[in-house]
Amino acid sequence: MRALAVSKTGDTALSGSFDTSAILWSLRSGSAQRVMRFHNAAVNAVTFLDNDLVATAGADGRIAIWRSGAADPEHVLEGHTAPVVALAASPDGKTLASASWDRTIRLWPVGGGTPRVLEGHSQNVNSVAFTPDGRFLVSAGYDLTLRVWPLADGAQPSTITLPSPLNAVAVAPDGELAAAGADGNVYFLNREGAVAATVQTGPSPVISLAISADGALVAAAGIRGSVAIIDRSTHKLARILVGPGLPVWSLAFMPDNRILLTGGTDRMIRRWDATTGDPIDSAIAGAPQDPLASYAGDPGADVFRACIACHTLSSDDGPRAGPTLAGLYGRRIASLPGYNFSEALKKLSIVWTPETVSKLFELGPEAYTPGTKMPEQRIGAPEDRKALTDFLARATAK
Repeated sequence: MRALAVSKTGDTALSGSFDTSAILWSLRSGSAQRVMRFHNAAVNAVTFLDNDLVATAGADGRIAIWRSGAADPEHVLEGHTAPVVALAASPDGKTLASASWDRTIRLWPVGGGTPRVLEGHSQNVNSVAFTPDGRFLVSAGYDLTLRVWPLADGAQPSTITLPSPLNAVAVAPDGELAAAGADGNVYFLNREGAVAATVQTGPSPVISLAISADGALVAAAGIRGSVAIIDRSTHKLARILVGPGLPVWSLAFMPDNRILLTGGTDRMIRRWDATTGDPIDSAIAGAPQDPLASYAGDPGADVFRACIACHTLSSDDGPRAGPTLAGLYGRRIASLPGYNFSEALKKLSIVWTPETVSKLFELGPEAYTPGTKMPEQRIGAPEDRKALTDFLARATAK
């Protein structure tokens, strides 16, 4: 589950998945109402525009607007030149904001028309959110900056630099900003950019944020599977929700401000009581067990846990956002049949070995495999890279 949104009535959830589909779910029955297939890559972002209109956005750079009951999108919005990773609907429902790894933000009139393009970030734009009054848009980027864009007069944004690359931003009802990213901190700021508080959620990156509609609670999801619940009135960590240990990619509060939905690599939507930390149930049943359970205690498996959102270890499981790693060593890059690799990768001559995989994570994908769709990440410690490559030798051998 790469993305989650909940309708204003709280009866329906919308999920986006690495398997390229989006699904509307009945939260009363826990059953799928509609499967929407249009994107040819991971569905990274979803949102409700109104009760009859939803939007999905993908790693294919496209945004689809869907009318209730229609088999195909009513509109397709094109213009981004890299994956779209976040969507936000304006408070009046008339504008859809999209954030992309092409380093731009686009403001799309929902009723049709030419989008307004906002430029300024020097790296991937990972998240966007409107202020409650609809007068400003806030964006968060991997370039360590939050940008607050005035929408009425087209003035230049104010830029706030934080200590870490940023993955997520959310805006509380009173206008306070919350931002988080690679260092595991949640930063609380006023609109002028002054940091009011910093809350450490754990050692691993935060990849998603949500604020309850009453502004009381902030949920921060981590790459290693835990979700921190923060009391916003005190800016203190209230509790940790402990799931199956797999990355939690998406969060959404229900309208009651108490129940939190989480979606992650275990292919389930889970319901939690955010005020107590107790699990309620799984809204979607039948998900597989932890695919790394049989490798418990293996240090290489612990390093690989951040990769299982995009890659499987067995050819039986097939590709996700990235190709399966079954039979990895000895295979030339971009040569696996049945997966749509970028043209840039097809021109490289790398053969995957423990040494080349180690170099990939030493230098980072952008430097070692330019043109890749793989998120930028590095493994700094040589012993961690060695543990990972040893694990892959065992786990991916045919």
